[in-house]
Amino acid sequence: MKITQALLAEHVVFHNIFDYLERAMPGLRSLGEIRALASFLESMLGVHALMEDELLIEPLEACLCQLAQRENFHEEHEAIDKDLEAIQTTRSVAEAKRLLLNAVTSSRRHFDKEERIIFPLAEKLLSSNTLLLLGKRWEEERQLLVA
Repeated sequence: MKITQALLAEHVVFHNIFDYLERAMPGLRSLGEIRALASFLESMLGVHALMEDELLIEPLEACLCQLAQRENFHEEHEAIDKDLEAIQTTRSVAEAKRLLLNAVTSSRRHFDKEERIIFPLAEKLLSSNTLLLLGKRWEEERQLLVA
C-alpha cells in the first residue's frame, strides 16, 4: 500500500470520528466528558501527525518550502493541538465545547488541504516504489504502536 493510500484511509476514520463528535456535542454536559473526548482526539491526531510528518512531509520538504506551505502545515497542527490542550484547563463547558468543535473544524480543513495538495504532490514527485516503501514503513510503525 502506498503511503498516500494509508494516510487517506486514516483520514476516512478521522472523518467518522469528527462526525461523531459533532453529533455528540449538544449532549455533552460535563467538562469531564469533553476533556475525555479531547484527550482521545489529541492522542489519535498526534500519532497520525507524527507518521505523516515523518513519512510524507519530510520527503516533500524542499518542495513545500518552495510553495510556501511547509510552515503553514506545521502551524495548523500546532493550532489544533493548542485548542485540544486548552480544553484541559478551561473551567467552562461552553468554552470546552467551542474549542473541541474548533479543533474538529480545523482538522477537517487541514485534511482537505492535504488531500488536495500534499497527496497529489507526493504522487507526482515521488516514485511509485518510494510511495510503496513509505507505506511499508507506515505499516511497520503502526504495528509497533499496537504492540
